Amino acid sequence: QLVAYEVKRMKAEEGNKQKILRHIKELAEKLYKNENPYPAVTMHKVQKPTEGCHLRLHQRPFPRLDEGTVQWIIDQATAKLQTAPPAVKAEKKCMVPSGPPIAAILERNGNALANSARRLEVVRNCISYVFENKMLEAKKLFPAVLRAMKGRAARHCLTQELHLHVQQNRAVLDHQQFDFIIRMMNCCLQDCTAMDEHGIAAALLPLVTAFCR
Repeated sequence: QLVAYEVKRMKAEEGNKQKILRHIKELAEKLYKNENPYPAVTMHKVQKPTEGCHLRLHQRPFPRLDEGTVQWIIDQATAKLQTAPPAVKAEKKCMVPSGPPIAAILERNGNALANSARRLEVVRNCISYVFENKMLEAKKLFPAVLRAMKGRAARHCLTQELHLHVQQNRAVLDHQQFDFIIRMMNCCLQDCTAMDEHGIAAALLPLVTAFCR
């Protein structure tokens, strides 16, 4: 629904912090109500009498209950139950239009796919320069590579490229090459999310032990 209806509103709100915060609060309330559709039911605790209370001298006699009042309370509760909504909400199914294409949302960042392809190319080029000992060219691309590690595709690309070089028996490096590769791996691991643990981090483990000076 956000993608379908809210894109224009989000664009209009850009730069206005108060409007954005109000929008976030509205969203938070919707999400909260969705997760907690029924208000918490308060349970009335009936206290147990203490031990030895029947031995007390000044005991008040239990008051006589008025049959008419008790019946009136029961009738009231029964009437309320009959008018109450059903305990489980009937799930309303609705069609949500697809809304603008994803590219329209990401147009500020240019074409997302092209951007991603460029980043992967930078990662590949930098690794190639390191192994070809073109350290000046590698140094120029290095900051961009470290920035690219924020993206999952770039982290995946790094592990693939390094794996290829290990297979080509290019695991013995000089000091500068080793330093570059280790810094890339370290940055990659620091940017890993919990989702990457069994993929990218696991793929890096054998590589970490493969490269040496």
